[in-house]
Amino acid sequence: MPSMIKHNYKGKVAIITGGSGALGGAIANGMALEGINVVILGRTQETIDSKVKEIENLGGNAMGISADVLDKKSLDNAKSEIIATYGKIDILINAAGGNLKGATIQPDEDFFEMEMDDFDCVTNLNLKGTVLPSLVFGKEIAKQQQGCIINISSIAAQQVLTRVVGYSASKAAIENFTKWLAVEMAIKLSTNVRVNAIAPGFFIGEQNRDLLLNHDGTLTGRGQTIINNTPMNRFGEAEELISTALWLCSDASRFVTGIVVHVDGGFSAFSGV
Repeated sequence: MPSMIKHNYKGKVAIITGGSGALGGAIANGMALEGINVVILGRTQETIDSKVKEIENLGGNAMGISADVLDKKSLDNAKSEIIATYGKIDILINAAGGNLKGATIQPDEDFFEMEMDDFDCVTNLNLKGTVLPSLVFGKEIAKQQQGCIINISSIAAQQVLTRVVGYSASKAAIENFTKWLAVEMAIKLSTNVRVNAIAPGFFIGEQNRDLLLNHDGTLTGRGQTIINNTPMNRFGEAEELISTALWLCSDASRFVTGIVVHVDGGFSAFSGV
């Protein structure tokens, strides 16, 4: 009989950039409830402190550090604090990211009206904001010869979505980087260091709420189009990302690296016909 794989998360240390946001925050809660020591990284100390308190109220263990994913010095300082507290880093989840209006093409605009500065900001936040933490914290994981990195992509990386040109381009780059780094780690450093990504479909958050919902809670035209093309006929809930993240950082997926897991209610599988 094959031996059963035990999911032993207790005592592991997970850094979650953007861990006070909707998606990163849900994953942080789920990991903490499994006994993982969660480190919340963000730019606003008040928001970080609120998230840490929330996790502690749930019975989990967390610490919060103010750091900028685009500033290597602040990430190095955060790493020193984490190592001084826990002595190791087992998991990195790159959940920091976002979009800007100037890098989004509105229905009454065209591509040639896009603000290039905003495009640069969006691609920096999403792509560089994934690469730089992977450099800083991933080096510690590689030194230990064991651990995992989970990047957050998007359905926009593979399915062409109107409007979100900067966001889509940067998320597509994250998927390519995920695969590249997975190969690099396995070939040159350790087969026990794995890199994967999660591509959420449509989840309602503060950044996209007005695009998907009217003030009375009914669907906008864009929101209705999304639902029409989602076989499960609804938006996702942030908590539905937790089990995927836990699987990707557990021994149950020890032969899994370089993949992108879609959590999208079937959106990416549906042709619309």
